[in-house]
Amino acid sequence: MANEGDAHEVEAFTPSPGLAVSIADPLQNPGLPPHRVRVTDKDPKADRRADRTVYTLFYISVAASIWAVAAYMLFPIEDQSMLAIRNNNMWIGIGIAFALLAIGVGAIHWSKALMSDREYVEDRHSTRGSEATRAATVEAFTIANEESGFGRRKMIRNSLFAAVGASILPGLTLFRGLAPHSTPANPIAGDPVALLNQTLWKEGERLVHDPSGLPIKASDVTLGSAFHVIPEALNDFDHSNGYLEEKAKAIVLLMRLLPEQLKEEESKKSWSYDGIVAYSKVCTHVGCPVALYEQQTHHLLCPCHQSQFDVTEHAKVIFGPAARPLPQLPITVDDEGYLVAQMGFTEPVGPSFWERH
Repeated sequence: MANEGDAHEVEAFTPSPGLAVSIADPLQNPGLPPHRVRVTDKDPKADRRADRTVYTLFYISVAASIWAVAAYMLFPIEDQSMLAIRNNNMWIGIGIAFALLAIGVGAIHWSKALMSDREYVEDRHSTRGSEATRAATVEAFTIANEESGFGRRKMIRNSLFAAVGASILPGLTLFRGLAPHSTPANPIAGDPVALLNQTLWKEGERLVHDPSGLPIKASDVTLGSAFHVIPEALNDFDHSNGYLEEKAKAIVLLMRLLPEQLKEEESKKSWSYDGIVAYSKVCTHVGCPVALYEQQTHHLLCPCHQSQFDVTEHAKVIFGPAARPLPQLPITVDDEGYLVAQMGFTEPVGPSFWERH
């Protein structure tokens, strides 16, 4: 404890000989470093040369984007050979890489060699949506335009617009290739509605467990249970021969309720069997699998965008962005007590946007 006589005394801090700043002297603001004038600021020829370099890089980007689109057509992958796939990926990738690289290098060279590089200090101030603030914002954009030369350097500006616009083309081309196309062997391949209206479900098709492929008896389906179901015909498909495509359209969720809990339309009362109902698992919003079943509320929930469907009323939409109910699969039992389909779906499965014009 300190003595009473030195209760108000503070021991001074003695810096070591090598310490340049003492506690008593705060750190001084060193200010901005001396401005270094660039070559492009002093030499008009250097300025023009940098200008040409920037817009040349942007036009190189345009050419690379066009090459990526051309490579998509010059190196097709229809034969599915490894050499064709390798060449396709390599040349498209080189085109896209050079397109983006040239934009990046051109933008950096533009900012370092041509845009204003004067250092300045911007004081902080409160911002409000007043007339003065809006006027200051307009002035800031005007100054930025003058300093960057965006409005004055037309070749750079136009080439940048062309490069950015062209850089989108390879992506559009690649995505376009994912769309189905009609062929003489498969005339409905280019018609999404027809494709989604055609599944493996047909009259007499047995409902089997996914993924085991074992058939399901009505007696196996207990109250409150939910079964993931596929058509038995899918067992004959090889994984390299359209298995996933057919399964994606035919997946079904099977549930059992008390028969009196179902609020069925008169024309669809025969579509269920002793309280057992079957609905497509493909959400009618964007096609996510609807596989979350709330036993107490009898609601189906899509985990992607929270659309909810009421199992007691033909899976009608009660919440979320889905536009229509889940398609119902009419079911019954065969002579052995196994659940079978009465027919296929009476409407296309999956997202409703396929049906829009």
